[in-house]
Amino acid sequence: MGGSKKILPDGMKLRGDINVLLLGDPGTAKSQLLKFVEKVSPIAIYTSGKGSSAAGLTASVQRDHTTREFYLEGGAMVLADGGVVCIDEFDKMRDEDRVAIHEAMEQQTISIAKAGITTILNSRTFDMIFIVKDDHNRARDETIAKHVMAIHKGGHGVEEQAESEISVDKMKRYISYCRSRMAPRLSPEASEKLSSHFVSIRKQVHAAELEANARSSIPITVRQLEAIIRITESLAKLSLSPIADVSHVDEAIRLFLASTMDAVTMGSTQGSKELNEEVNKLEDELKRRLPIGWSTSLATLKREMVEGKGFSEQALVRAITILERRDTVTIRNQGAQVYRSGA
Repeated sequence: MGGSKKILPDGMKLRGDINVLLLGDPGTAKSQLLKFVEKVSPIAIYTSGKGSSAAGLTASVQRDHTTREFYLEGGAMVLADGGVVCIDEFDKMRDEDRVAIHEAMEQQTISIAKAGITTILNSRTFDMIFIVKDDHNRARDETIAKHVMAIHKGGHGVEEQAESEISVDKMKRYISYCRSRMAPRLSPEASEKLSSHFVSIRKQVHAAELEANARSSIPITVRQLEAIIRITESLAKLSLSPIADVSHVDEAIRLFLASTMDAVTMGSTQGSKELNEEVNKLEDELKRRLPIGWSTSLATLKREMVEGKGFSEQALVRAITILERRDTVTIRNQGAQVYRSGA
């Protein structure tokens, strides 16, 4: 969806599109996720970083064989202008090629100055980092194994899978409608909550850096605040709301804490020993607090665990995320409700 694009009085443009990074263990369907994004996006191009050069991703100057004149040929990011570029095997790219797309990701343009041609091409492509881990879960492993075996036996049993709630074509049209018709703005309450939470995150990261006597692997700057704003606006777009309210902010913060902040923690040697111990204690606390079949709101858990018992919000979000991956809890109502579903 992306957030709302803004043009400031001085002519400066703030991008609304979101850049997402998926990284993690092999065989965790990262490429399949990219393929599905390409499938449901109105405008999308899928490419591999392994065989792509900077010119192929951005733009190149070619010579016409007939007229011998130079002309510009747009790469993947230009061809997908206003849509999505899915770059697989991003780590396999050469450093110089990876640097070449930084302008496209942040400034939304590609500058060319070659063979007498000087121009700027638009590249408004899609600031979260998701760690995709291959967690060992017996029930999930058995389900995956059965599915793979069914495919290799000729597809028997595959068609028994439940039908999707919405067709790909309808989803594509819905995304196109939301992106073209909606440009939500933050409500005053949402703005206040975002500001206070950003200050809180910066304070937590600074305290962790002082404790570890090392800089964070992913610095938390104003760019991350802008990222959370874009996520908030995109959630409002998804619900066809002209105003992004506090509920959209809550979900955006949850996504940011579960993605980028979790990656920040993992980047510093899988988190400090103290944080890991805090997360382990919280897992036990949450299991005691929520018997199987019970549910409560995330706001209640924050009030009880963070304000009441002194745990950090980062540890709480990480503990809930871990329990969710183990199928111990299920997140419902767009992240507002936590349900105890298993042991």
